[in-house]
Amino acid sequence: MTTKLNGTFQITGWDESPYLEDDDGTKQSHAKITQTYSGEIEGSSQLQYLMSYQIGGSALFVGFETVSASVNGKSGSFVVQHTGKFEAGVATSNFEIVPNSGKSGLSGISGKGFFKSGENGQANYEFTIND
Repeated sequence: MTTKLNGTFQITGWDESPYLEDDDGTKQSHAKITQTYSGEIEGSSQLQYLMSYQIGGSALFVGFETVSASVNGKSGSFVVQHTGKFEAGVATSNFEIVPNSGKSGLSGISGKGFFKSGENGQANYEFTIND
């Protein structure tokens, strides 16, 4: 059986450092991000992205996020693998829960999801988890 979990997350910290920049405005960077989750997932996360900015300001990113939260009354943590893009001011990502990454009450959690950013560092998420 699968369960859909919806809510929002708020970026609470963003520390980004370029490691390669070209004269045409393209660059590659590493971002360390903290977030808080609300909705059907309640908690916080630490996230690291590798980002590749193209001409015109769009970007592609990949990363890993460790979510420490309560899900369906169970507390623990799990790791999410992201693949996303930033385009026209909107960030989107498809992600999967890394197999066997769940700890404590979230041991055995699996699934996938996506997010779409809104304004002021907030985004709507949807997880589909396998019960």
